Amino acid sequence: MSPAPTPTAAVATHRKRSSARRGGLVATKRILPGLALSFAIAALAYGVVAASGLSFLSPLIVAIVLGMVGRLIIRPPIAAEPGLQFALRTVLRFAIVLLGLQLTIAQVISVGGRGVLIILATVIACFFFTRLAGRLLGVDRKLAELIAAGTSICGASAILATNTVTRGSDEDVAYAVACVTLFGSLSMILFPMIAAMSGMGSDDYGLWTGAAIHEVAQVLAAAFQGGEQALESGTIAKLSRVMLLAPLVLSLGYWAAWRGRARRDLSSAEAAGPARVPMPWFVLGFLAMVALNSAIALPESVSTAASAATSILLAAAMAAMGLMTDIGKLKAKGLRPLALGAVSWVFISVTAFVLIAV
Repeated sequence: MSPAPTPTAAVATHRKRSSARRGGLVATKRILPGLALSFAIAALAYGVVAASGLSFLSPLIVAIVLGMVGRLIIRPPIAAEPGLQFALRTVLRFAIVLLGLQLTIAQVISVGGRGVLIILATVIACFFFTRLAGRLLGVDRKLAELIAAGTSICGASAILATNTVTRGSDEDVAYAVACVTLFGSLSMILFPMIAAMSGMGSDDYGLWTGAAIHEVAQVLAAAFQGGEQALESGTIAKLSRVMLLAPLVLSLGYWAAWRGRARRDLSSAEAAGPARVPMPWFVLGFLAMVALNSAIALPESVSTAASAATSILLAAAMAAMGLMTDIGKLKAKGLRPLALGAVSWVFISVTAFVLIAV
């Protein structure tokens, strides 16, 4: 039998628990303003879609447009930023986890080796093409590398992870993020139109969005307009691209070390290898939900509720993305990096489309 805690130990334990509770309350209060703003714009987006009577209009796209317009008219207060970041990252990732309840392993297998080969070829070709185009356009190597990673893999997440070994400036990171946000947003509008004009099927359209559009949220918004089958295909393809983030960053880290570009002394143990790249937890959560849905026949009410919750969470994340998109950042370093982002965007879009067609 363990001895009872001394009064001093009991007091210390109580203080630690109280401090933890206070810390949790403070963190909650910090994210509430921005989180409430994101969900308010999402609700407004649903209202706009319902009032318009246009069934093809996606609340996700309306949410990001409303967010961008809101930022231009009234810049969100600083107090809202933590909540917007939370919506853009955590809420989005929970939405992706819930999305797994709409898929089964049999559906994942249906993508097949063809889809994997298309994704690999597109990612590798886009990354090296963008780096080469950056040199030809006279764009700084670090900024070009960040744009290449963001375009070829998964937008802002890839840019931030790649910068652990590229070590670009804050301005480089901001420009690259703004760039992939802009062109990824254009993809959400143009891809459904091009697919309709070309007669592309739902599966191929979903694969195209997942293989070519920058951010996860942008892929989901674009694929959503192609129907349920396109959304499933696009989600799987995009998450397959996200899985390539770790090998990309590790390869860049070893390449930087080999060329002697690392700032730290390569002889030190700390700088002997690249930075650790964590496995995206939301990918594991998504796969866990797919496995659960494949193993257990969930009630229709649960699937319907999960689908509705997924759509609402995605709309809130898209609203936050719109509010966080600063078009002015694209002007900070001139037009050459913007041209690189545009060329890279066109390249990955056309390459994926052609590979799917042939």
